[in-house]
Amino acid sequence: VQLQASGGGLVQAGGSLRLSCAASVRTFSLYYMGWFRQAQGKEREFVAAIGRSGGSTYYTNSVKGRFTISRENAKNTVYLQMNSLKPEDTAVYYCAADRVYLTVITGYGMDYWGKGTLVTVSS
Repeated sequence: VQLQASGGGLVQAGGSLRLSCAASVRTFSLYYMGWFRQAQGKEREFVAAIGRSGGSTYYTNSVKGRFTISRENAKNTVYLQMNSLKPEDTAVYYCAADRVYLTVITGYGMDYWGKGTLVTVSS
C-alpha cells in the first residue's frame, strides 16, 4: 500500500485547508485511516481517525470542532478538512492506514505511513 498526501501549504490563522491522501490499494475499504502530525522539534501526534465505512470518527481534543476527517472508498481517498487554523497547527501532516482501529489511533505498529505534507499557519 502506498499513501500519497497532498494539500498542504501556507495559510493565515483562521483560514482553511483540505488535505487529501490517496491510497494505491484495491482493498482500501478494509483499512482504517488516520491523520497524524509532527511539529518541528516535537513527537508525532495523533490528529484524527476514521472507520472503514466512514461512519465512525475520532479526534484529538485540540482539533475537535475544527477538523473533519472523511473518506471516499470509491476513490481510495481520505480527507482532512481543517478550519479555523491556528499557528499551533503548523506541522507536517501524515496519513496512515491499518486494519486495526486502535492502531490507527495510537500509531504504534502502523501498517502503512504516507509521506507528509507541510501545513504552515501564520499568525
